[in-house]
This record gives sequence, structure tokens and C-alpha cells, in this order.
Amino acid sequence: MFVDSHCHINFSDFAHDSDDVVARMVPARVTHALCISVTYPEWPSVVALADRHANIYATAGVHPDYEDIVEPTVSSLLERAQHPKVQAIGETGLDYYRIQGDLEWQRERFRTHIRAARECCKPLVIHTRSASEDTLRIMREERADEVGGVMHCFTETWNVASAAIDMGFHISFSGIVSFKSAADLRDVAARVPLERMLIETDAPYLAPVPYRGKRNEPSFVPHVAAAIAAVRQTDAETIGAATSQNFFTLFRISQ
Repeated sequence: MFVDSHCHINFSDFAHDSDDVVARMVPARVTHALCISVTYPEWPSVVALADRHANIYATAGVHPDYEDIVEPTVSSLLERAQHPKVQAIGETGLDYYRIQGDLEWQRERFRTHIRAARECCKPLVIHTRSASEDTLRIMREERADEVGGVMHCFTETWNVASAAIDMGFHISFSGIVSFKSAADLRDVAARVPLERMLIETDAPYLAPVPYRGKRNEPSFVPHVAAAIAAVRQTDAETIGAATSQNFFTLFRISQ
């Protein structure tokens, strides 16, 4: 059994076959997926997908990559968090790789999400890229440890992973862990406690080997488990079972 803890199957890449994509999860033994919100305008498509499929869940949030859009407030996030299929706040965080200049707006947006998560007692889905120091600092300052959550599509060092784990967060690995160039990330995957690990696709991006370069989808997530299993000297079933249970526990989803 496997679970995709982070995907974007509401994106236009799936406009013509999202139901088929969900159907393909069954033969791949992928039982559930969390569809992630990145802007307010597209949020209705996230929850519509979750409403249409019993095994798809949703989040509420605004990604740090999007500038000059409808800015989230604590109250607007709390309103969306009331939807019965919304299990987390995010995707939120910091990204200093794609956007340059004065990024205080990004940091304030991140703080807003943490405050909303604490108020509604839902976990956070955090994105960090080239910004780990500020990400961890704001998590500490805003007491993100009170709700926990996941550092999604993790590509940072073991020190960053360890600091996040100490604050009650899970570490989620995507198809990147299967890439030939990702030896350092596989070393981190070997060290993360199994009870604090999740797996994801981040579909439609980052398809794992042997699908690298193709459109990603939740049915490919067992290949992420297999890549992690190889470095931990176990099998994909063990990784799948543990990360699935972690998913259900973290996001408070009944099996």
C-alpha cells in the first residue's frame, strides 16, 4: 500500500484525464493522495477534485512562488480550512531560488499560514528552497511545532531535516531521490527515522526513474518508495506501509 502525500492533479496538465489519473492509482496500489492548493483562484478545483473522489484530500494555501496575487489572511485560510476534505494548511514556505529582491512579503505570507494552522489545529505543508535558515527561524518564531506538518519535496541537508524533525515535522521525499545526481539526498533518506517520513510525487513534476521527463502522477509514487528502500536496505512495501500510516496519522485521515 502506498500514499501520495503531495500532488497537483488539479493543474491544467490533467485537464482532460484527471479521473483516469485517479483510477490508475488502484492497480498501482496507491490508496490516497493529497491535492495541494497553491493559489486562491485555483483552490475551488482542488476541493472539487477531493469532493469527487473519496480517496483524494485537499489543502488550503498560497505558494511562495506567486507574487502579486490575492494575498491570504488568517481569516480567509480559516474559512477554507472548514471544508471537510481540507486536511492541512499550505503549500506555504519560502523560495529564494525563483524570486529575487526584497522578499519580506514572502516571509509575512509564511507567518500568516503558520498562524492560521495554529488557530485551526491543522498541520502545515512547507516548501523551502534556498531559504532553509529563514524557513527554520520563522517556524521557531511562529511556534510551528504546535501543529507540526511536513517539509515537502525535501532537498536540503541532514542538518535541516534534523531541525525540522525536532519541531515535530515529517520529511517527504519526491522522485528526486531516484535521480542519479541525488546521492546526497539519498544519504538524508537513509537517516530520517521511518516514523517521520512521507513520500510524494509533486505531480505533474519530478517523475521518478524510470519515468523521468514524463508527466508525473500519483500512480508513480511506489518508485519513490523503491528508491528509498534501496538505500535503507529494505523493500518498497516496508517504506510504503510506514509512510502510509504516517500520512493517515499526520493528516488525521481514517483508513
